[in-house]
Amino acid sequence: MNQVTTDIEAHLAVTGTAVRRQPEGIRRTVAGGAARGAQAYLELAESRYAEALASMDAATIVEFPNTAYYLPVIHSITGHKVEKLEDMRWVLDKAAAMIPAAPAEKLWLPYLGATLDAGMAALWLAEIIEALKYVGIGVPAVQGFWLGAADDVIMRARGVEFVDGSAPGFAAVTGGAPDVETAVALAREMQQKSLYVFIAGQSRGHTFAGQLHEGGIEMGWETRLVPFSPEIFGHVYSIGFAVRAAMAFGGVKPGDYKGILRYNKDRVFAFVLALGEVDDLKYAAAAGAINFGFPTIAETDIPQILPTGICTYEHVVSNVPCVDIVAKAIEVRGLKIVVTEVPVPVAYGPAFEGERIRKEDLYVEMAGPKAAGAELTVMLDSAEVEDGRVTVVGPEIDEVEPGSTIPFGVLIEVSGRKMQKDFEPILERQLHHFLNEAEGYLHVGQRDIIWERIAKKAVDAGFRFEHVGKIVHARYHSDFGGILDKVQVTIYTREPEVSDLVARAQSLYRERDERIGSLTDEAVDTFYSCTLCQSFAPNHVCVITPERSGLCGAYNWLDGKAAYEINPTGPNQPLFKGYTVDDAKGQWAGINTFVYNSSHNYIERVNAYSIMEDPMTSCGCFEAITAILPMCNGVMTVDRDHPGMTPSGMKFSTLAGSVGGGVQTPGFMGHSKRFMSSKKFLYADGGIARLAWMPKKLKEEMRELLVAAAEAAGYPDLFDKIATEDVGVEEEVVMNYLAEVGHPALELDPLF
Repeated sequence: MNQVTTDIEAHLAVTGTAVRRQPEGIRRTVAGGAARGAQAYLELAESRYAEALASMDAATIVEFPNTAYYLPVIHSITGHKVEKLEDMRWVLDKAAAMIPAAPAEKLWLPYLGATLDAGMAALWLAEIIEALKYVGIGVPAVQGFWLGAADDVIMRARGVEFVDGSAPGFAAVTGGAPDVETAVALAREMQQKSLYVFIAGQSRGHTFAGQLHEGGIEMGWETRLVPFSPEIFGHVYSIGFAVRAAMAFGGVKPGDYKGILRYNKDRVFAFVLALGEVDDLKYAAAAGAINFGFPTIAETDIPQILPTGICTYEHVVSNVPCVDIVAKAIEVRGLKIVVTEVPVPVAYGPAFEGERIRKEDLYVEMAGPKAAGAELTVMLDSAEVEDGRVTVVGPEIDEVEPGSTIPFGVLIEVSGRKMQKDFEPILERQLHHFLNEAEGYLHVGQRDIIWERIAKKAVDAGFRFEHVGKIVHARYHSDFGGILDKVQVTIYTREPEVSDLVARAQSLYRERDERIGSLTDEAVDTFYSCTLCQSFAPNHVCVITPERSGLCGAYNWLDGKAAYEINPTGPNQPLFKGYTVDDAKGQWAGINTFVYNSSHNYIERVNAYSIMEDPMTSCGCFEAITAILPMCNGVMTVDRDHPGMTPSGMKFSTLAGSVGGGVQTPGFMGHSKRFMSSKKFLYADGGIARLAWMPKKLKEEMRELLVAAAEAAGYPDLFDKIATEDVGVEEEVVMNYLAEVGHPALELDPLF
């Protein structure tokens, strides 16, 4: 089962501290278990720390790789930065002072204060233990299928899903299930409910992740089944994910422990699933989780804490059978789960979006580099559409040769009283998500650049091409029922028909591009809001204009228009511009009024086209951040996928801490990647000519759009003058390069 040996119990046996397991039929206090468990954490942390000091310098750098916020749980609650080995001493002393003596076995405690202190101390100590693994003290954090700490690129990408609601919460699973079959069933149930599953710890001699591995279940961030560590300490990564969300998306400052705890209780819907026996170490971890409003639901008969107070409802609920434990956890935590019923013979849900289909698992490949393909959604009159009709033109799945590549086309014809032609590409773009949510289906690309795969296991379960149409029919009605009345789908799997569809589609794509590309901010009197991210950043308001898409890159002006038509009371509301306050900066009276009211009277005004004065706020979902480089008289832009240092002296995650959370920070601006190619990008501050540095990968990705935008602005050779990390990541080095190549930013008016 790819078990990884842990050394906690061996260490505690040597030091004489027994890990007490709950005897059958005997109930012990959670308070006592948490206190004893925290003491065990302390002894191990002190031992590991002494071992580290004996073999390395006290100034040795200690960190979770490619992360900001230092050790995030410690940093978020105390404000203390653990950057070097010697910085851990303060944490160890503080934690030791917080651990209470274990109460007598029969003592009833009417309050949770001491237990919460023990739990918080245990989390800090667990973070010390895990951090020391990265300098070689203890079992390696990353081994086999165990992933260790999530870096900031992963955290940002996955954290967005908690912000936009596609991930309603996470389950922190500790211990092993009664058997492999039960583990697989629990994982599938949580995936289908769109939950993330964070895994650490063991019981019954097994780990939950090991059981999933034995059951052939793919794990990783892509499938939302995330194996952190075989040791219980690894659940500090679960709490770390939650507090990083508070700091990155909610704008809560490190050291504001009340704000961190309140944010997690109200906005991060997580819970602990305790499988198998619960020992003192797990009691301590559970007590730590309760601080954040995360309750524990246990399979075994441990003491319950039913009164409400710290958590939304009960704190500890026990003796719940595995078949009911996920539903009970969702109830206790107060999650709102929306499950779309889709008539397919395979599991279906967002957790399968990241699933990979390797060549050895492949049954059939559609389109891609070896065959033609296209997807097209068109609006017709109601009489021309038969709702629910799915037609396959060409061979069905069981009629194609296994392992072959075939041409593939999907034509979706819709009608509806509120449907508009401008909505066609918006609906069409959703196929990527809708199809990827089927287990055993891989979808890449859009329009006439698609590449799709179906796995053998899906075909064995009964999946056929017609189910592609059934997925589209069900999800179009579910997600766009406000504008659609009828949906019919035709699947093409034969070359002549696919080629005809591709030619028709390409013609319509060109028409759409011309229609959307001609929209300007001046041509409309209405913009659209997006307050979807207020679930995580209460004071942030996104203003979407024809020339400035939502900062997450997922919504443009037409998307906002469509979303309002679909859900008139939703997060995308029409904003009447009103009179113009400042045309160059992009400021309008009507927009200011809406932003002020919707930000709870926090933001008085915004400029859509300026980075220097009252820039638009950000949640933390931005695809990219632009920041000024004063020495260069220009700006740099870095995307969230770039892990390295930038000329600002900060990595993306540190920059995001300054920009996110619904605050205005002059000189910094979150935005979509595509906004860089807009005429309104930094319009009040010199435009695209200010762009001096960006990561090489992002620059190449945006090449075509940036070249066109620079030419339109009168700088035809600008693209080649933009520095990347190949030039350097120190501002002085970048400035020297700009002078050498004659970058136009150096000739513009000073930014200050």
